Amino acid sequence: MKKILAALLAVIMVLCAFPMAYAAQEEAAELTKYPVIMVPGYTASSYYKIDEATGEKVMVWGDPLSQVTSGAQDGMLEKILAEAAKFFVTGDATELARILGEGFRRIFADLKCNDDGRPCVPVYTYVHTPEETNYANLAEKYPEGDYQAEKEIMDDIGARVGKENTYVFTCDFRMGAVELANSLREYIDDVIEYHNEGKAEKDKVDKVNIYALSHGGQVTGTYLTLYGYEGKVNNALLTVPALGGAGIAYDAFNGDADFNDAELLQFLQHGFHIEEDLDLFFRANQLGFLDELVEALLPECMPILGCWGSLWDFVPLEYYEAMKEKNLDPVKNAGLIAQSDFMHYEIMSEDGEHYYAKGFKKAEEAGTNIYIIAGYDVQIVSGMPVSSDSIIPIESATGALAAPYGKRFSDGYTQQVDTGFYQVSPSMTIDASTGYLPERTWYVENFHHGMTYKDDYTFSLACELLLTDGEGYTVNSFEEYPQFHATTNPAHVVFAAFDNSTEGYVSSEDKELVIKNISYDSVITVSSVSVYGADFDFFFLPFILKPGESKTVKIHGDIPEVSLKNIELSVSYLNNKVTPVCERTFEFTLMNGKAAEYNESEPLVNTDYPKNIDNVLPEKTNGLLEKIGVKAIVSNFFDVFAQVLHLLTRIIYR
Repeated sequence: MKKILAALLAVIMVLCAFPMAYAAQEEAAELTKYPVIMVPGYTASSYYKIDEATGEKVMVWGDPLSQVTSGAQDGMLEKILAEAAKFFVTGDATELARILGEGFRRIFADLKCNDDGRPCVPVYTYVHTPEETNYANLAEKYPEGDYQAEKEIMDDIGARVGKENTYVFTCDFRMGAVELANSLREYIDDVIEYHNEGKAEKDKVDKVNIYALSHGGQVTGTYLTLYGYEGKVNNALLTVPALGGAGIAYDAFNGDADFNDAELLQFLQHGFHIEEDLDLFFRANQLGFLDELVEALLPECMPILGCWGSLWDFVPLEYYEAMKEKNLDPVKNAGLIAQSDFMHYEIMSEDGEHYYAKGFKKAEEAGTNIYIIAGYDVQIVSGMPVSSDSIIPIESATGALAAPYGKRFSDGYTQQVDTGFYQVSPSMTIDASTGYLPERTWYVENFHHGMTYKDDYTFSLACELLLTDGEGYTVNSFEEYPQFHATTNPAHVVFAAFDNSTEGYVSSEDKELVIKNISYDSVITVSSVSVYGADFDFFFLPFILKPGESKTVKIHGDIPEVSLKNIELSVSYLNNKVTPVCERTFEFTLMNGKAAEYNESEPLVNTDYPKNIDNVLPEKTNGLLEKIGVKAIVSNFFDVFAQVLHLLTRIIYR
């Protein structure tokens, strides 16, 4: 999906205008003996067609930026610049979208599929055999990084197990997940055969490990569901997997765009480790023009994209019939419908014979350890109000019950399945007990799609799960990797947890709050800590934290004697960045006594507590501050003032 988005943005932007691997190599004895296959994210494979006249290879997909720039000709660029100027003045995106769509269809015409979902033009991947897709061979033949999907991740893994032991699965990503799962099945057999060539019997393998990302997670999950019983996989790690689809596909087929500007810019911050620099922009919420442009552009692009089986497999089950009725013809699209029906009703549906949870169980019985790492409590960037990692709904990625975005389960909620331990997220938005793999799924709050390598916790956990042979791990195997974790991507700058409880929870055993500067280069001044939903606070003076430094602040007051109750904690700080006054809010669940009484008549409540300033300023004033993007700054200053006043009061009346 990333390259498709990149292509669309490239069409818009280019035509309009025209971390190092941090892990040292491990001891070989501690690592897996099985080769590692990367099954990458959407649009990762590059492919070509054969020019009928010359017999030469012509790129069909692989470098969308160069394809777009090479297509900016015949006066199209001038037309686009003129229409872009009109659009920014009038807000009417119709003509600009028409010209951009015309360019998109011309440049990417060879990507179109027939009504039955088959390619209109025969295409071929540049590399596909195990020898060609071995990362050691790729690095030697293509030192610039061509065809090395998810290069950062695989460079790091290759440094641990050897690049000669790592491979990348390539495919025609337009095809449906079932077809691609069949291709993956063949590829696994081929890798095992190739890997064993010339080796002594004791060094041969009969399995592989799989690192699957996003769309690769859907393909791998489908493979494991259909063929996992064969026992050809040792460890399968599915990171941010699109098992049950992607909300952005529904928005595309529905022709409805309501971009969440804040999440879109947060996505950029997390991807590039930009530490709060964009906050002022997304707080001001001034990017609404994207909605009009994308809504007008989508119908222009759908003639190319509309019959891709993979995009139809991305439509979540609950929206599938409505989208099928709206966009497909029962006769013309019969072949496409048949394959997508199988995917939705046999694999995505609990009633299906090959439902993920059923297939995963058979794979585990055959000796495969299957793990999932997914992000939650982020809204889909294209507007769907579901908890996600900005692209994949958490319910699609994990099968777990999730509250709608902006809502949480009411205090006192108990998990639906008794798994023997507590599996409701600290934010009380996810019930992990209901997922495909309740004991082998990790959830990362505010984690954005595809950012595994950008978060030390997540990538460290990924390597532990992927590269260790044996019976496998559960969410209770590691104290340092709790099932629920607030992302430590340095774009968030600060991190906070209590000293004696599992991250995200708090009890009377806790005496201090540990605050850490997780940024790479921001020196911050922690100015205040506010608690919402509980009557305790912290007694401290503002303090400075350099990157990597931590400091504890003592709890003042008593932790309420109640369990299964949600509270929030906001850390305010001053930063040496474009956005100088910042705040990060953390979710906690109180686990300190009798469970709160659950209100069955109100099973869901709003996630956010009113801020201190909301109780002081009139609603209209708060609305104005929100609109111009400065409410968070004013709120932070107010919290600092309240903290100082509170401190002075204690000193005077002590």
